[in-house]
Amino acid sequence: MTNPPPEADVPEPPKHIAIIMDGNGRWAKARGLPRVAGHQRGVDALRGVVEASQEIGIDYLTLYAFSSENWKRSPTEVDDLMGLLRLYLRRELQNLHRNFVRIRFIGEWRRLAPDIVKLIDDAERTTIDNCGLTLVIAINYGSHREIVEATREIVVAVLDGLLSVDDIDEETFASHLHTDGIPNPDLVIRTSGEQRLSNFLLWQACYAELIFMDALWPDFTKHNLEQAIDEYHHRERRYGATSG
Repeated sequence: MTNPPPEADVPEPPKHIAIIMDGNGRWAKARGLPRVAGHQRGVDALRGVVEASQEIGIDYLTLYAFSSENWKRSPTEVDDLMGLLRLYLRRELQNLHRNFVRIRFIGEWRRLAPDIVKLIDDAERTTIDNCGLTLVIAINYGSHREIVEATREIVVAVLDGLLSVDDIDEETFASHLHTDGIPNPDLVIRTSGEQRLSNFLLWQACYAELIFMDALWPDFTKHNLEQAIDEYHHRERRYGATSG
């Protein structure tokens, strides 16, 4: 009697996945609904992807929730988005905390309304010691601005005599970014079929695998996430070297 073949090794999931959540407006338009309905369904998708990431074993999940360019949208839509952010934090914080999720925010979120700033502060403080998934939410975030601000901080440190020009390297620069302490993403996913980064993690995603999916964000499920991870596993990450 022959022994059954050994099971194939299951590859480790990416340590850090970042997602550009795109397509809420198109999802709503296709159904004759107001744009806010798409954003509401997008929150449902967000909740599902956070749960799926925990089940899969992702360590870091970064979600592009509101870019610094999104202020160009109508005041009504911006108000709707900020209202959904408030609602999400109030409703989901305790559940995320019970599931050991640590919440971090990147971007210029301290420029938001005072009540939102307090909710963000509370979320970060409440979950700071959690050791499960780290959920990073990019809000009022733009990578160009982040890089410019990091450069300014370094220049000031040099002028103040706190840093030598000779000591400036990639690690020093990265320590001045909003993502200090967070590993660079291994995989960046964008939904809705668009194929661009839209000013998202431009420094951090330098060696990330980019996967563009046709699914609109409100329709994005664990199955879509697993598809993206499977494609990631079939890529060869060379970091500038030639293939073996």
